Amino acid sequence: MSESERVIIAGAGWAGMAAALELDRHNIPVTVLESAPRLGGRARTVVLDDTLLDNGQHLLIGAYHETLRVLALMGLKEQEVLHREPLHLEVLGHQGSFSISASKLPAPLHLVWGLLSARGITPADKLHALRMSLSLALKGYRLEQDISVAALLDRHRQGSALVRSFWQPLCLATLNTPLHQASATVFLRVLQDSFSHAHRDSDLLIPRVPLGKLFCESAAGVLERKPHNRLCLRTRVTGVAQENGMLSAQIGDAETHTGGDLILATSPAAASRLLAPLPQSAAQAQASAIAELGVQPIATVYLYYPDAPALSFPMLGLDGTVSQWIFDRRICNQHGWYAVVISAEGEHCQWDKEQLAREVQQELGEILPHWPATADKNVVIREKRATFECRVDIESLRPDNTTAVDGLWLAGDYTATGYPATLEGAVRSGVQCARRIIDRRNNRT
Repeated sequence: MSESERVIIAGAGWAGMAAALELDRHNIPVTVLESAPRLGGRARTVVLDDTLLDNGQHLLIGAYHETLRVLALMGLKEQEVLHREPLHLEVLGHQGSFSISASKLPAPLHLVWGLLSARGITPADKLHALRMSLSLALKGYRLEQDISVAALLDRHRQGSALVRSFWQPLCLATLNTPLHQASATVFLRVLQDSFSHAHRDSDLLIPRVPLGKLFCESAAGVLERKPHNRLCLRTRVTGVAQENGMLSAQIGDAETHTGGDLILATSPAAASRLLAPLPQSAAQAQASAIAELGVQPIATVYLYYPDAPALSFPMLGLDGTVSQWIFDRRICNQHGWYAVVISAEGEHCQWDKEQLAREVQQELGEILPHWPATADKNVVIREKRATFECRVDIESLRPDNTTAVDGLWLAGDYTATGYPATLEGAVRSGVQCARRIIDRRNNRT
């Protein structure tokens, strides 16, 4: 195969590897360049004291059809790599508890039943929640103008207890942006996909295996079956260039990787940095728009309690605390390990790791019955730039896969997928980008 057939992919996260897999399915050779020593980007596996932990605890849902499709194409069986549970959210707090469980009725009746049978909210709250769900469904989950999720909930008279126990945790878990900033347009897209098509779309899917094995490492194994594919770790792309119809990824001062197309599947900051020096004014404008996306952090506090009781459900929400969710890692055969997730900005961002771990342990001891006072081990992992800020009118800044440079493409959860910064958004973007390259090449012949 000639080098003009090759596609260079900068970034071996979920978007980059999804693009590589789709191109490989069409026998297009790929070179994947990754600056880090491990695959996975912001959803990777790290090794700490001989324990495999993820760079952050992730949750998938049944509506992540593209991710599930790609996993199946790699030969991975869902039941072996993911633990599927029908929707059940249980939130514990000092002011009481809240729980909602979807039934097996067809969508959206499964959510209607869940709201009617929810515990911890008043009949009036249930009525307003049902009215909101019906109103949104009748309008196709669309708004004439984007507003904040907080404004949307206020418009539909959602009670404070329901907002605090249900809508706020759901918004933070999906958009990683506080209610008063979060885009209602994007939030409604998630609600539509999760609750309006099939009842299994709202199922919770918790990884049974480390994130690396779940996707990127498995994808690398598929790519390496063909000798024309290349995967280079510890290889940072410092610039891109176009000459004679070919795209080049520059590595330092001397090394380059060349192909007919080049996909920037990097972080938004890196994509902006690589686009900005290009001579095309449209590429520079795209770089400026990407730079304005903003970022939100995620902190994951891993705690090891060898004698702690199993949680009543694999994941529980926490209300009125800095801690937002706690996951029982027994699901992935890590007995005694628990992951506490804190999404978006907040006072905890000012604390050092020791204080954060201490505060989280104290909160767990106060809310969970019969809980040990302190953990035997703790590991704090912070992603300061975990996701783009999914704020009001963010869609106007999110770029398309195409750029002003012929053959130069963008992939990543921040691109215009309509989805928030989720694993599904990354996979969709990567696959969509690959298909555009394939379609363009087919149209040439």
